[in-house]
Amino acid sequence: MDRIKFEKAISEALKEFPADMLEKLKNVAIVYSNKPSQYQKKQLGCFKDVLILGLYEGIPQIKRGGYNKAMPDKITLFRHNIEIVAQGNKETIKKIIKETIWHEVAHHFGMDEKEIQKTKQKEKYEKNIHF
Repeated sequence: MDRIKFEKAISEALKEFPADMLEKLKNVAIVYSNKPSQYQKKQLGCFKDVLILGLYEGIPQIKRGGYNKAMPDKITLFRHNIEIVAQGNKETIKKIIKETIWHEVAHHFGMDEKEIQKTKQKEKYEKNIHF
């Protein structure tokens, strides 16, 4: 997927998020890069073969106090890694972009990895309930 189509996929994914949630995102830039930098990998304590799809860098909203005139928090999507995981399938790329943004936004709101996984499992369970 070329750069322009990837950017469009990010924009389309953001349109699918509830407006009230997007309004609560404060001082957050959503960007993309081909791959994580060495610094970003080091931040996460990752080994070289780990495919990082996204990264939230900033101060979660629940930990903010006197948060004025600060640099924006940043959510970075890693295009190359997303494309590898999606095996080049455009629809899968779009799905991964949406899921990755959701995951990183959850960090922005203060959720840790365990809470995010628990929420994902709950959503999967609730979607499989048929009345």
